[in-house]
Amino acid sequence: MSVTSSPEPGTAADRATRRPRAWPAGLDSRRRREAALGYLFIAPLVLWLVATILWPLAASVHLSLLDVRLIGTQGSFIGLDNYIRVLTDDRFWAAIGRSGIWILGNAVLQTVLAFSAALVLAQLFPGVRVARTLVILSWIVPTVVAVIFWRFLLNASGGGLINPLLIELGLTDDPVGFFSSGGSAMTSLIVINSWRWFPFITVILLAALLRVPSDLYEAAAIDGATAVQRFRYITVPMLQPTLFVVGLIGTLLSFNVFDIIWLITAGGPSSDTTTAPVMIYETAFKRFRLSIAAAMSVVTALILVAFALVFIRFAQPKEMG
Repeated sequence: MSVTSSPEPGTAADRATRRPRAWPAGLDSRRRREAALGYLFIAPLVLWLVATILWPLAASVHLSLLDVRLIGTQGSFIGLDNYIRVLTDDRFWAAIGRSGIWILGNAVLQTVLAFSAALVLAQLFPGVRVARTLVILSWIVPTVVAVIFWRFLLNASGGGLINPLLIELGLTDDPVGFFSSGGSAMTSLIVINSWRWFPFITVILLAALLRVPSDLYEAAAIDGATAVQRFRYITVPMLQPTLFVVGLIGTLLSFNVFDIIWLITAGGPSSDTTTAPVMIYETAFKRFRLSIAAAMSVVTALILVAFALVFIRFAQPKEMG
């Protein structure tokens, strides 16, 4: 005769049938206070984002639906006419194409320069701390000073330093007009902008490199891995999250560069360096078509959002997903 015993306290059956223990009375109120404190801390940032991003974006959308030419004037409601005009304007899409060339050139050159500099600065050699400090100098130099510096270096009419050096080395017989044609002007601008911004990327990559455990390199070296193999199978995978963030943010920042282009070429020659931001500025403040410029801004913002979503979808590392 078998006897069925009731489940003892602490057994699996008892735990399955036991009612959940009630939380202490003061715990919920404490969590609510902590949540309210967290919302209070992030409220200034949210308000700042609303004031600096959402409100201007909403104002731009509203302005793009009107027919306003000058700042402060009234305009009538014309609906989507400005968007139709922008989307059918070949000059706008040509400016978008030049912005794509600008982004690609800057991305390649800045990545090569920053990666090379970060790999050198990650090594231990006499004066490495001084070198790590000096590498950031070109980034902290004001834009106007950098423009004057480079215009002096690349001056073709006399007084420049680059052309005499090229002639002395036998690379050219006549002074090179770095800003006289579209191809050379765009290339020169990409070099100048990359020179200005690659130190910022170098610092980010250097910080990521210094976080890679040295034991990984030592173990790979003991196993006979070459320097190229260690770079490919250790350095690059460990830097993927950093490269993803730098690629996304760097692309968006490069697209919106206006000051260097405007101060050096003002979009010339023959509009060959007129990128989307330069065209928007000219449309608003030189052609006095404020509403059309607002429509261009909205379309450009949508293009950047679409790019960001696609980039995140296909380039985001798995460990960040």
